[in-house]
Amino acid sequence: MGAGFPDFRLGSVLATSFTGTLSERRGTPVERIPTPQRLVDWLVVNGLAVTSCTDAQLELARELREAIHAAATAAATQEALPADAVRVINDRSAQGRAAAVLTPDGTRQWQLGSASEVEDALGVIAADAIGILAGERDGKLALCASPTCQAAFFDTSQSRTRRWCDMNTCGNRQKKARFLANQRKNLTQRG
Repeated sequence: MGAGFPDFRLGSVLATSFTGTLSERRGTPVERIPTPQRLVDWLVVNGLAVTSCTDAQLELARELREAIHAAATAAATQEALPADAVRVINDRSAQGRAAAVLTPDGTRQWQLGSASEVEDALGVIAADAIGILAGERDGKLALCASPTCQAAFFDTSQSRTRRWCDMNTCGNRQKKARFLANQRKNLTQRG
């Protein structure tokens, strides 16, 4: 995959993982799909194998990403879903023509149309977002506790009290900051 680009943050929930293609939203934003090829890479890694993507399709994807993030943020904070975000999610879902197929090993695979693979893949992501936002999945929407991140994520932990979108990045960063602050505090108390 694309050398020189930030790694993807992969999760088990397609729609919220997709919103993670733009991270550190409240700090210095990190764009993880800066080119059409990176969107292709992300879709392939997430089981939505497409062969190519145009600049216009990348813009459609980013518009969907931001709509899902806005709606998920509203849902997580128990506010009304933004009408513009709902419209974008519904439009992308309606325009996709992907079909779920069962593989011989009993897993689901997405079959995307040849003429509009990216739009079909975006339809799958939008449909996943609709399922989450409609409360059809076991879990809850939450926002990352990192002050620079604030990513929306889908918490499927048993207690539904997860604080970080990704423990390996945001969680560890916050734990390290707390540790260093305690170290400095201990040094000043001794001195």
